[in-house]
Amino acid sequence: MNVLVVGSGGREHALVWKLRQSPRVEKLFCAPGNAGISALATCVEIAATAIEDLLAFAKREGVDLTVVGPEVPLTLGIVDRFEQEGLRVFGPRRNAAMLEGSKVFMKSLLKKHAIPSAGYESFTDREEALRSVEKLGAPLVVKTDGLAAGKGVVVAATVEEARAAVDLFMKEKAFGEAGERVVVEEFLRGEEASFLAFTDGETILPLPSSQDHKAIFDGDQGPNTGGMGAYSPAPVVTPEVQRQVMEEVMYPTVRALAAEGCPYKGILYAGLMIENGVAKVLEFNCRFGDPEAQPLLMRLKGDLVAVMEAVIDGRLAEVSLEIDPRPTVCVVMAAGGYPGPYAKGKVIHGLARAGQHPDVVVFHAGTFRQGEDVVTSGGRVLGVTAVGDTVADAIARAYGAVAEIGWDGCYYRKDIGKKALGR
Repeated sequence: MNVLVVGSGGREHALVWKLRQSPRVEKLFCAPGNAGISALATCVEIAATAIEDLLAFAKREGVDLTVVGPEVPLTLGIVDRFEQEGLRVFGPRRNAAMLEGSKVFMKSLLKKHAIPSAGYESFTDREEALRSVEKLGAPLVVKTDGLAAGKGVVVAATVEEARAAVDLFMKEKAFGEAGERVVVEEFLRGEEASFLAFTDGETILPLPSSQDHKAIFDGDQGPNTGGMGAYSPAPVVTPEVQRQVMEEVMYPTVRALAAEGCPYKGILYAGLMIENGVAKVLEFNCRFGDPEAQPLLMRLKGDLVAVMEAVIDGRLAEVSLEIDPRPTVCVVMAAGGYPGPYAKGKVIHGLARAGQHPDVVVFHAGTFRQGEDVVTSGGRVLGVTAVGDTVADAIARAYGAVAEIGWDGCYYRKDIGKKALGR
């Protein structure tokens, strides 16, 4: 069969890497892809948001399955459009993808259906938002309603920081239309975890737990990013927590979406805050996480195509997931200055040496080929991912490969996976 993956990041490289292992896949395309993906698939110069161009390509090339990586094309309705033309596509339709596309939609759905989450208020008027901040006091969380590539969330330790976040989103319009409406939310204490599962709208098949590291600096300091690393499993998600999340979060959310006329098929990703063994929802994403996809897909055994087709056909109950019991760790290597302004076009050295390390895969995110060189083209550049017999072993393997790689201004966190060691 012919398969098309939409997107160009580390998540999409991981998807391509896993799909390439399927005995059923003959031709594998990625639009637009990156330098690392080009070694495994034919990269096509079509933007992930150019839905009509992607549709025309899929029809022309006889694509049997399209896998949508990023959130923006999902919220633009790529799945609806492909289905209208009779094409098979993995991901939620536009109305269901609003679970990620609008935080106000998500929060109101959770409130209506009594799914555990933080208290909140939403505002389209800046002065009203500022008054709410003053009334609630700190700490609290300020979020853009719309998509902001993982950066539209400010955890404010002081009222001044919260006011600055409101102004950043609503006055300075740092994220454009995404910040025209903001959510001011109760601050939840605890430890974060990511919980991803396949669902066909009825059956839910969870992947192993994982934990993202969103802040730019060690010790979870500094502004939020799209993710600076991840590991799986996350010890904070005990068997008891997993049961609670399935019973009180995942199944109720899938049922709630169906009740609202938004049946959900695809990957459902709950960002959780866990305190004293109880999880509450921080956010939902409607696709694989990035960087969580890298360590999770390295642990997933078997044919990913079979799982995705079962989701599309509504027969996920017939499928089971086989998981490698060994832990995995992904360290993101970023451009200096990220998540703020950063330079592009820096030549990356050491990729071949790093790629020779056993039990390590170097997933590309923001890269492209320039002649014989691979150069940087994004804020998050690489996701160096390793599997090990223990978490400590996986961490050592990942950082051993990271040490082989460099470019002018390269930056990465030194403490990915440390919380797991502490447990």
